[in-house]
Amino acid sequence: MAIGEERAVLRLPVLRALLAQGLAVALVVVLVYLLALLPWRMSLLSVALLQGVLAAVIGWRLGLSRWWLWINLAFLPALLVVQRAELPGWLFLLGFVLLLLVNWNSLREQVPLYLSGRKAQQRLQQCLSERELPLRFVDLGCGTAGTLLQLARRFPRGQFVGVETAPLLFVFAWLRCLLQENCSIRYQSLWQVDLATFDVAYCFLSPVPMPRLWAKAQTEMRAGSWLISNTFEIADVPADQVFEINEGRQTRLLLWQMKGADIR
Repeated sequence: MAIGEERAVLRLPVLRALLAQGLAVALVVVLVYLLALLPWRMSLLSVALLQGVLAAVIGWRLGLSRWWLWINLAFLPALLVVQRAELPGWLFLLGFVLLLLVNWNSLREQVPLYLSGRKAQQRLQQCLSERELPLRFVDLGCGTAGTLLQLARRFPRGQFVGVETAPLLFVFAWLRCLLQENCSIRYQSLWQVDLATFDVAYCFLSPVPMPRLWAKAQTEMRAGSWLISNTFEIADVPADQVFEINEGRQTRLLLWQMKGADIR
């Protein structure tokens, strides 16, 4: 495998999480061995908790997002608790399947599930109020469709489309938007969306797909249309406008107006 391919593989969050777990286990084994030389014994639960803390710290140093840190922290202690509770084996399979259905994009596209906060939604509403109505808006990876539904209710003359490929999230978003006439959800990859049909494209992805998305937007989006990214910038492409949010992980909205048209 080439060096570039190896680096691309290591950027996968699930592999970094596994690496963090493995390193934490190795450190704990060494520590337990050293403590065994002294008259000090750790309980099995204490060992599991220590391994979880180390895995979370290592995962943080490897650049994993916050929700991966919680998974690393709880993984081994949860296994221990479940084993002692003697739960049926099918529960493990069910839990794994549910995680897979929610985090499908994290495994395939290196895009974890990020949900836009209240302040981001308010700032988006302010931005869209500057556009002439009716407008067409697409959320590239709409998650549970919370942001999309809020905007559709706020701008009833607009048309709002969300695309999602995580199966469980798609079903949930589709059900939420069933009764909202100007809002629809598609089971579709963001790379298959024809951006030329939209006035505004919004995304809350990760740093990995942003260069490719910028190339797609430059090719497809019309003059005067907007690409808006929550938090994640495009390398070497300064945004035309930046709106500060400062809400948890979400720090700002970045807006690019396509093909040099003047921003209102």
